[in-house]
Amino acid sequence: MGDEYPKFTAAAIQAAPVFLDRQATIDKACTLIAEAASNGARLIVFPETWVPAYPFWIATPQIFSAVAFVELFKNSVEVPSDATDALCHAAAKARTYVVIGINERDPESKGSLYNSLLYIDDAGKILGVHRKLMPSFTERTIWGWGDGSGLHVFDTPLGRLGGLICWEHEMTLVKYALYAKGEQVHASVWPAFSMQNSHIDFGCRQYAYEGGCFAVVSCGVLLPDTLPQQFRGPLTQANGGSAIIGPDGEYLRGPVYDKEEIIYADLDLEAVVRAKYMRDVAGHYARPDVAQLLLNERPQRRVVSGDAPLAELRARLGELLGRIDADDAAASDPDVLASLEELERALAKVSGAGRS
Repeated sequence: MGDEYPKFTAAAIQAAPVFLDRQATIDKACTLIAEAASNGARLIVFPETWVPAYPFWIATPQIFSAVAFVELFKNSVEVPSDATDALCHAAAKARTYVVIGINERDPESKGSLYNSLLYIDDAGKILGVHRKLMPSFTERTIWGWGDGSGLHVFDTPLGRLGGLICWEHEMTLVKYALYAKGEQVHASVWPAFSMQNSHIDFGCRQYAYEGGCFAVVSCGVLLPDTLPQQFRGPLTQANGGSAIIGPDGEYLRGPVYDKEEIIYADLDLEAVVRAKYMRDVAGHYARPDVAQLLLNERPQRRVVSGDAPLAELRARLGELLGRIDADDAAASDPDVLASLEELERALAKVSGAGRS
């Protein structure tokens, strides 16, 4: 008797938040989680920065509005906090996995925000947070950069779950990092500007096809009364486009436009195996002897303890040894050998200084 692959229902939420109101938006999220779960959803995905809203004013003359930023900051989410506790409780009660976009407030600096994906399991535990690696264009007036420590692919009973935010789907090496981690179910989240309908369509279908994975695409939607008048403009339109896509790049459900709706589809992970039988871009269809990805997954810390130089050197040594382990030819590469000798001298120096 061979292995059985997971089969479950996924849900993509297409709904408007309660603009710049964290508590009301969290309450709405909990209601939507309960509704989707009552219809059988085991995985529920919400749009980009859904709590407490995407800052659409970056496409208007209000782009440098400190007043708007302060209001966004005051209603943003720290991890963990009462806001995440409420989402975790809703996920546990519904027995469902939740991936939700948040404006994440930096608890250390007390002045920075990040465009983040929050992952919660079906027991109500926070699995992790992914911060958008590169805020796009005018988004850089709002959010800081994430780092490689948030490029998660979680091993769950539903399969290997990962996700990316908006234009991260055009970051080729970042996509490959998730493919290489064996991603089977992908959470794809967008604001989503109406002018990007075709972009979201081809970008998400390409992601699912290339990676041989399912894509649960959750897009934001703006209703006529969502935005205050001062934040409206010709570009501040978001009409959705949420969908669920199979590993062959074809739609299972959607896309849906111009309304709030929960999109459902049944996922059978055996379809991932069938897709990768023909083409596994990070497996049998890869050529690591020709091209390899160097991935830095270390958290980029602004303040480090006194023993950080030693830890950093050991991490670099581990990376080099990993390269040698993955590719025998690296063991005789002059550059690799020189780097190893340099690191060994530096380690001896730092270790000796620490003992004196």
